[in-house]
Amino acid sequence: MNIVVSGASGFIGSALVASLRAGGHKVTPLVRYYPRAGEQALYWDPKGGKLEAAGLENRDAVIHLAGEPITGRWSPAKKQRIRDSRVDGTRLIASTLAELHLKPKVLVCASAVGYYGDRGDEVLREESVAGKNFLASTCVEWEAAAQPAADAGIRVVHLRIGVVLHPKGGALKQMLLPFKLGLGGRVGSGKQWWSWIALDDVIGAFEHALTNQSLRGPVNAVAPQAVTNAEFTQTLGRVLSRPTLFPLPAFAARLALGEMADELLLSSARVEPARLIAAGYAFRYPRLEPALRHLLGK
Repeated sequence: MNIVVSGASGFIGSALVASLRAGGHKVTPLVRYYPRAGEQALYWDPKGGKLEAAGLENRDAVIHLAGEPITGRWSPAKKQRIRDSRVDGTRLIASTLAELHLKPKVLVCASAVGYYGDRGDEVLREESVAGKNFLASTCVEWEAAAQPAADAGIRVVHLRIGVVLHPKGGALKQMLLPFKLGLGGRVGSGKQWWSWIALDDVIGAFEHALTNQSLRGPVNAVAPQAVTNAEFTQTLGRVLSRPTLFPLPAFAARLALGEMADELLLSSARVEPARLIAAGYAFRYPRLEPALRHLLGK
């Protein structure tokens, strides 16, 4: 396939591009600088609304991953960048694709399980309603921004991605040092559900969405077995052979991280990948402990 990818240099994007190229696909990144002579890349400026339509003609698929990182304290300006980078970038890509003469067959956009908000023990599937916090409202707008492409007959898939596990990026990378030092512990009550997924399965979900015609609309990209934060903590400690006796109280998390603590660390989302499973996707790592042992070489 001939595939265009935004966010190709990011944590997920770099691994996905490598996998696609290893599979024999031609991948052209969208980049925010003017490509050098001979460089196989396309320029875009999502903030300025610039994207060369001609470079997108006659492509088989587009994967959209780009967006402001959500880590760090959320000032009003940071929240605006998180929202605008996702909504405006998606709208620019979708509206540009909709006007092409030779349109791609599929647009696969990253989204997040933040769509569901803080839902306690409720089991959440793709048809579940959205939550009401900042991340949930951002995800609603983010997904809606791709509507021009869907209206133009392009198959659009929104992968609602959970906590991505890999030692070189994301939450696991941040957790490894304190846990290896024996300073790990649950966050808050530990009862909140964390819907996780190994990076290999994120890549697998994107590749499955590219080729499986039955997938369209929201698709939960999480492992089949969500765990509570306490279960995650105990499992990571067991894999690392370290105690987990130092909990992070909710007030301390809020003091350190502000609103981000409530929406990322203390929020509960028990998400199931119903549509991925129905579409025949076979998870490489459906259970947490084998996933962590593989990722950490344990």
